[in-house]
Amino acid sequence: MKTVLFVTDLYYEAKGRNYYEEDLYLTSILRKSFNLVICHPVDVEAFEDKFDLIIFRNAGPIAAYKEKFNAFRNRITSKNLLIYNSFNGKADMNGKEYLIELTNSDYPVIPTIDTIDSLSKLPDVKTYIIKPKDGADSIGMEFVSKNELSRKVDSELKNTLVQPFIDFEYEVSFYFVDKDFQYALYAPDKDKRWELVEYTPTVDDLIFANRFIDWNNINCGIQRVDACRTRLGELLLVELEDLNPYLSLLELNNETRENFVVKLIASLQKTLA
Repeated sequence: MKTVLFVTDLYYEAKGRNYYEEDLYLTSILRKSFNLVICHPVDVEAFEDKFDLIIFRNAGPIAAYKEKFNAFRNRITSKNLLIYNSFNGKADMNGKEYLIELTNSDYPVIPTIDTIDSLSKLPDVKTYIIKPKDGADSIGMEFVSKNELSRKVDSELKNTLVQPFIDFEYEVSFYFVDKDFQYALYAPDKDKRWELVEYTPTVDDLIFANRFIDWNNINCGIQRVDACRTRLGELLLVELEDLNPYLSLLELNNETRENFVVKLIASLQKTLA
């Protein structure tokens, strides 16, 4: 059997969900098809050369170990190591800069800027959301008034994103392995965003989600398209998680979860071929 280094932080505490439970489940299944070892993300250098494939999973926000992660990415390229997800994504694995690119390209995304001079690109609202470009899990996110923006946003450093606060109906996520849609989940109560139930997407929903999957075009891996449904009924992208998306696997029914695992194993085997 091929050898796999499964990179995760089993002790990372995330609000509203237990990352470790998902990865313990996944590794219990994957070890039947691969010789698998679990490794913390900050320890990966000592082991990375000894495995056929490195799977980067629920390793927590990389901002907590940014220098080590950047060095890891550089070694993946210089040593030609096999990584899943592939590190050629254009979305969250590189920070949140892509939200500005998508805004400027007229994609259906929550309008996003990083300078006060660009404020005219956003709708005029009472409340704005600001967050660091390298943030994750809502770390550093604030709700501010327009008058506070000039004090909170450094237009020279451009390290902060600005978005309008949108009074949406609900959030919904679409999960893909490679370019193939697997399942969708949504939070009927927007105040309980991690109490998810399965969602049956419409044709238009899948057209929306696939547009971002096609734009990103990573070689292999799991992607999660997070969106919000506005009061007018349209979907807007919140983020495209293409590094280590949490999958909410244990919230799925048995059939959907088993189908996902079968697809994931097939994708991993294809990557290793």
